Amino acid sequence: MARKRRPARRPWRMQLAALVLLAALLGAAWYWWDIQQFAPDETTYPEQGVVISEYNGLVGFETVRALGGSFAYLEASSGADGQDGRFGRNLATARRAGLKVGALHRFDPCATADAQSANFVTMVPRDASLLPPAIALETTADACAETVSDAAVESELLTFVNQVEMHTGKPVILKLSEAFETRYGIAARMERDLWLERDRFLPRYAGRPWLLWTANRARHTEASEEPVEWAVVQP
Repeated sequence: MARKRRPARRPWRMQLAALVLLAALLGAAWYWWDIQQFAPDETTYPEQGVVISEYNGLVGFETVRALGGSFAYLEASSGADGQDGRFGRNLATARRAGLKVGALHRFDPCATADAQSANFVTMVPRDASLLPPAIALETTADACAETVSDAAVESELLTFVNQVEMHTGKPVILKLSEAFETRYGIAARMERDLWLERDRFLPRYAGRPWLLWTANRARHTEASEEPVEWAVVQP
């Protein structure tokens, strides 16, 4: 009489792989949930705040304050002709909420310094109570209609920095993306305070200390229907 065959046992390697995959999926799900609300510990970084543009719509700056924010950087201009339609309103309402306020310009490597500074001074008043202006350095010149050399980008940026500082009376802060720094090495060439970006983990790509850190580029809060950029100051 023939014996019945026992069901083949599932190899232990397949079971282990399944457990590893499950753990990875659970970890990814936890990280996705956690990063939406993440902000650094206030005992380590007591000065925290937001970066706001018209993309965020109506922002409750009182809520930002309640969440531990003490400052707000507001996008004012970008390139030669981009202007944030909510800058004036955001400036007034953030101040009423008791926040310190600064203006931000998004630098366009395809546009001249003169055109960009003219755009900036149209939007940002001379006001000693404003925080030092920030210049967001994000996009490279690869998408320019005409070829722009790395040397030309650096030259126009330096001219723009000087023009903005002359207008505001304060040294600028360079809000430097990793892609821009990798391409142009600005951190080693310009002696200005740095503002770096990396979700949750400390940024190290500039090769020298930073003043501000965007710790969450898309924090979900009650202050806005859209996620806000959350930043902290080096204590």
